[in-house]
Amino acid sequence: MKESIKNILVTGGAGFIGSHTVDLLIEKGYRVVVLDSLKPPTHNGRVPTWLNKKAKLIRGDVRRKKDWEKALAGVDAVVHLAAYMDYHLDFATYVETNIGSIALLFEHIAEKKLPIQKIVIASSQAVYGEGKYRCKTHGIMYVPPREEAQFKKHQWEQHCPTCGREVLPVAEREDDVLLPLAPYGLSKLSSEQFAMAMGRAFSIPAVALRFSIVLGARQSFRHFYSGALRSFAVNVRNREPIEMNEDGGQLRDFVYVKDAARAIVKTLRDPRADFEAFNVGSGRATRIFDLAKMVAKQSRVAFKPLLQQRYRVGGTRHSVMNVSKLKGFGWKPRHTLTEAVDDYLAWLSNFKGFNKNLRKTEAHMKKSGILKKY
Repeated sequence: MKESIKNILVTGGAGFIGSHTVDLLIEKGYRVVVLDSLKPPTHNGRVPTWLNKKAKLIRGDVRRKKDWEKALAGVDAVVHLAAYMDYHLDFATYVETNIGSIALLFEHIAEKKLPIQKIVIASSQAVYGEGKYRCKTHGIMYVPPREEAQFKKHQWEQHCPTCGREVLPVAEREDDVLLPLAPYGLSKLSSEQFAMAMGRAFSIPAVALRFSIVLGARQSFRHFYSGALRSFAVNVRNREPIEMNEDGGQLRDFVYVKDAARAIVKTLRDPRADFEAFNVGSGRATRIFDLAKMVAKQSRVAFKPLLQQRYRVGGTRHSVMNVSKLKGFGWKPRHTLTEAVDDYLAWLSNFKGFNKNLRKTEAHMKKSGILKKY
């Protein structure tokens, strides 16, 4: 990082990845400003106890220009993590929050000619959509999303459209074709494109980090749309069977939150990362079924799986990341999935009321047609 960068704004800095990033930046001697709305579902309107006391907190919304104006005063660089996530039916909110916030950021920088020296934004593995697969006969291909008829037959895997043979997932690379399936992924791809284009236009280096599934302490338990670990933890706490979508055979990449924070700081500090996109994951594929077994084992309860053969609309079968590009810059994950699960379970033990939140979310997903069962 340039020595002239001393003051860093972290949007969403009171949240999960944000608060760990704030801790790391302060540990390294930087002054940090946090812009966070503290609103549900991530927060409950109060300042979380884990927010670093050395950070300056500004309560505000990234969808309001006046809040950007206040937060950007005296700032040298921006880490933009605030976002609207998961799968909801208010599609316009993804555009307003995830794309509109970046537009407002650059708009204010341009109008006031602010000396911002770098911007790092949070993107997602969701930009890859269903991802890349390999057929033993027909090679590499990008397959379309699975259809209702396939789910009704409980055929969960992807197949080659030419020969019908089951295909195997290939780890996603940054130069792959990007085919997001859901509003969140679409908005993240657009936010990447906007940040890179405006960054070049105003000579402000931008970096996009495509996070896989990040796990660890401080992850909000108030919504469960995309939280397998969170819902599994509720199941074991209630001594009830662990409920899984499909057959539990989905492959996912899980990365510990402190490794994600290190990736943010690394790319912020390294000029070689300017105007680049990076995958941030463990680089390892884990089956959802195996994650469930791990949660039960670490919680010291009997593993009782419950496969209801339900599925989520817009969900991908497999999503595996190739993180060799970021490793080439000197970063690599230091922590295991077991550590991430242990960290989350230990943190969760300090709270109550999870069951109500989980059931409420599941009921809403079913009513909205997001979660279906055959």
